[in-house]
Amino acid sequence: MSRALAPLLCAALLTASVAAAVGETIQQHGIRVSFDGEITPRKLPRSGTAPVAVAVGTRISGSPGKPLPRLTKIEIAINRHGHLDPTGLPICEVSDIQPATNAKALEACRGALVGEGHFSASVALNRQAAFPSDGKLLAFNGTYRGKPAILAHVYGTEPVPTSFTLPFVVGRAKGTFGSTLTATIPPGEDNLITAIDLELHRTFTYKGKRRSYASAGCPAPKGTSVAPFPFARASYAFAGGKKLSSTLTRSCRAGG
Repeated sequence: MSRALAPLLCAALLTASVAAAVGETIQQHGIRVSFDGEITPRKLPRSGTAPVAVAVGTRISGSPGKPLPRLTKIEIAINRHGHLDPTGLPICEVSDIQPATNAKALEACRGALVGEGHFSASVALNRQAAFPSDGKLLAFNGTYRGKPAILAHVYGTEPVPTSFTLPFVVGRAKGTFGSTLTATIPPGEDNLITAIDLELHRTFTYKGKRRSYASAGCPAPKGTSVAPFPFARASYAFAGGKKLSSTLTRSCRAGG
């Protein structure tokens, strides 16, 4: 893999655009962050959970004429009424899909696939004019350093064929949020504008029962049918100690 492209593709995984509901935009330290996301379906059980698809993404840009600080870490926390459960799914290892094309990654870990999306980027190499780069993203159930993780694998062909896998370690939070996805970005050169969308969704059968990797319930109080709730929170850390965070509020409709 090109050394210059590695940090770009890391950032591509962490800079996204989700075409769903209106997102949240914040601007601090000369950095503009737009965080967006959605859960479908919106009608969910008041008690228990049902299968869902979860889309999240962020767009990061710098102020005009100023370089964008290197992103070093991102954490996405999902409301505690939503769950990610890989029980019964095969486990994919980073070594299985890195380096690899999308086709080879699927051949190695198709059974562990939990989501997909697309990335696009503008890559500057050796002070040349920027090259457009885009491609498909595949998300696999896996482990990283002994911890549960979502392995985000991207493959692009421009300006040169490049494969990269970034682990999002799955953890737990207390209070409003439950599951957390945390990725640490390896140091490297700065990148230009990048974008990506990612949706987590997977249903499968385990021990004769139908299961879903992502599931959720609607926390609507009794007597009400619609409930607004903090859907997800994204926190970003940049080189130089700069930090930003953004929270998305969504609503659901209770059924049953």
